[in-house]
Amino acid sequence: MFAVTRLRADESDVPSLLIAVNELLALLRQRHGFRDGAVGRAADEPGLLALWTTWDGVGAYRRALGATEVKIAGAPVWLHAVDEPGVYLTD
Repeated sequence: MFAVTRLRADESDVPSLLIAVNELLALLRQRHGFRDGAVGRAADEPGLLALWTTWDGVGAYRRALGATEVKIAGAPVWLHAVDEPGVYLTD
């Protein structure tokens, strides 16, 4: 499965948001079931970013997000999250 979280921030906040996202990704990489992940900026909208991750399954993803250190590192990232579905199952 994969997860995509779009993040919207003022352009001036993007550098600090990128630092926070990369710190979050470093923690996620240590979680059981994590496969891959990255962050990118929209080519035509500098304040729009996307964080994508791939996981062994929904359970691994949910357990990772439930870890205390992930919640703490994720707080400054999730503040910028666009409220929309973001978890997708693959066949």
